[in-house]
Order: sequence, then C-alpha cells, then structure tokens
Amino acid sequence: MATFPEMSLDKASRFLAALGLEFDEITADAVAGRIELGPQHHNPWGVVHGGVYSTVVERAASVGASRAVHDQGLFAVGVHNMTDVFVTTVQGPAVVTAYPVFQGELQQVWSVDVSAEGSGTLLARGQLRLQNVPARNSGNG
Repeated sequence: MATFPEMSLDKASRFLAALGLEFDEITADAVAGRIELGPQHHNPWGVVHGGVYSTVVERAASVGASRAVHDQGLFAVGVHNMTDVFVTTVQGPAVVTAYPVFQGELQQVWSVDVSAEGSGTLLARGQLRLQNVPARNSGNG
C-alpha cells in the first residue's frame, strides 16, 4: 500500500504553495491548519478574495477525506463546494479546522471553519461534498 502523500508546502503544486495553507494535524476525522492571509490573497478592492476561502475549504476537506479512505486504496475529490464568507479581512493569521459530517462508502461531506487567530472571529465556513475514487500515483500534495 502506498504511503499517504506529504502535505508540506515544499511538496505542493505552485497553486497550493501560493495559497499557503499549512497543516498541523491530518486524521480521518479532523484536520487542523493555519494560513497567513495577506496581499497575495487580495481581490481588486484590497480584501481577501472569497475564492481563497473556497480553496481553503476544498483543500482541508479533501486532505481529511482522502486520509479517511487512503487505506482502502482511494482518495477523495470535491464535487460540491459551498462556502460562505462572513467577515472581510485584509490580513492576519487564520486557523482552519475541518471535520466530517458524513463518511460513506462512495461519498463524504466535510465542514470547514476559517477563523481569525486570537479573536476566534469566524471569517468563513464551508461544506464540501466529496466522491471517493481509486487512488492514483501523482506525487503532488
């Protein structure tokens, strides 16, 4: 059985490296991470682009869901992402937490919160529905 891919930024695609989401914990039932939000994430109006939050939701949930089915020779791909942004922000550290809502044989649903570090203000919350599919040897995290 192949080992679970490394999720460090130096092993990530350029897209994911630019996002900057780093993981502190990845298990089958919880993911914890952090991201330093800043100008590299801004939209033309100078605040963090909503797509950044959608990408964080996709990434955190996909990693956790894939960890959950890895031992079965599967990984999980997002098929529906619903992300709400509650508070606009310009910069600062944020904490990312993800957990499964449903884990089935064919699909999973994960919930992801992005909160300002320190204050705990909820910046965004998303839910990702994923499909469990046969694993491939891609090498990228």
